[in-house]
Amino acid sequence: MFSENQVALVTAAGAGIGRAIALRLATDGASIIVSDVNDEAGAETVSLIVAAGGRAVYKHANVANVEEVNALVPFAIESFGRLDMAVNNAGVGSMPTPMQEVTAEVWDRAINVTLRGTFMAMQSQVAHFMEQGRGSIVNIASLAGISATPYLTPYGASTHGVVSLTRSVAKETAEQGIRVNAVAPGAIETAALASLPIEAQTAYAAEIPMKHLGQPEDIANATAFLLSDQAAFITGVVLRVDGGTEA
Repeated sequence: MFSENQVALVTAAGAGIGRAIALRLATDGASIIVSDVNDEAGAETVSLIVAAGGRAVYKHANVANVEEVNALVPFAIESFGRLDMAVNNAGVGSMPTPMQEVTAEVWDRAINVTLRGTFMAMQSQVAHFMEQGRGSIVNIASLAGISATPYLTPYGASTHGVVSLTRSVAKETAEQGIRVNAVAPGAIETAALASLPIEAQTAYAAEIPMKHLGQPEDIANATAFLLSDQAAFITGVVLRVDGGTEA
C-alpha cells in the first residue's frame, strides 16, 4: 500500500491501538517513527517491526511537552530523510466522575495530552507537509468526540476538540495537498478494557450492535486506509469504527 521510501510517525505507539497502527503501516511498507513516553514499550514495538522485516526507530516524546513533540519531525527527517504521514494517537481517558467533582488536575491532564498535544503535534506536521507540498495526517479521536459523554466530561471535551481540529485543519490545508482525517474508535479490546471485570466487558459488548468488542487491528486498518492513496479524495472525515454503535 505504501512505497518503500514512505515514512510514518505514530505517537503513543508502545502498546494497544498505537502499536497495532505502527505494525500495520510497517507491514504495508512504510518506515516508522515510533513515539511514546514508555521507552521500554516503544522499543518493543520497534523490535517487533524489525523482526518482521520492517524499518523503525524510537523517539521518546510526551506530546504535552512542546519541546519533545516539536523534535519528532526533525527526528524523522534525520532518521529516514523524510516524513509523509503522521498518526496522532496519544490521549488519556478519565474515570467516570460527576462533572461537579472533576478536579482541575484531571481536567488539565485530559486537555493537555489529548487536545493540546494533538494540536502541537499537528502544528509541526502541517508546517513540514506544507513545505514539501503534500502529506497525510490521521488523528485518533473517539466516539466520545462525536456524542455526549456524561460522567466522562474531560475525555469528551478533549476528544470533541480533536474532532474540531481535524475538520478545521482539513479545510485549511486541503489546497496545499495535505489531507487530515480522524478515526473514532468505539469499545476496543485494549489492555485498559481487558483489565475490567468480565461482567463489565460483556456489558460493553452487549451494547454494540455487532455484539463484540473491536480489536486494535480494526483501528489500524481504518487508519492505514485513510493515510493511503486509496483515500486520496478524502479529507475532513471522522470515520467511526464502532460496530454500529452510533449508526
